[in-house]
Amino acid sequence: MAEKPAAKPKAAAAKAEAKDQSDSYAIVEASGQQFWLQPNRYYDLDRLQAAVDDTVTLEKVLLIKDGKNDATVGQPYVKGASVELKVMDHRRGPKIIVYKMRPKKKTRRKNGHRQELTRVMVQSISIDGKALS
Repeated sequence: MAEKPAAKPKAAAAKAEAKDQSDSYAIVEASGQQFWLQPNRYYDLDRLQAAVDDTVTLEKVLLIKDGKNDATVGQPYVKGASVELKVMDHRRGPKIIVYKMRPKKKTRRKNGHRQELTRVMVQSISIDGKALS
């Protein structure tokens, strides 16, 4: 009796390839903060001066890791690396209440704040013109 070859190798290869893509990431500097960005995910950054559906390129890439355990660390930035972002929406963050009170002085101050944000989708991470994802 001959056993049939299982269809698992194709599925395993596809799963491994998907895992390699999900393992790739970049750490970039944007609006004075550092962000860990992965392809095909969206993130909320401080308000960018770009219209909806525009493409924004970030050049200040601190670290890039592809799915093959190769990490490239910059000094301070990785040369030739870039991350392309697509602007999805301009939004506002949650309301933060700031309440200050001095006891026994009848001094109270209540303030609210909502941060202006831009939701972006990571389209591609590339180094030297070659896209990792």
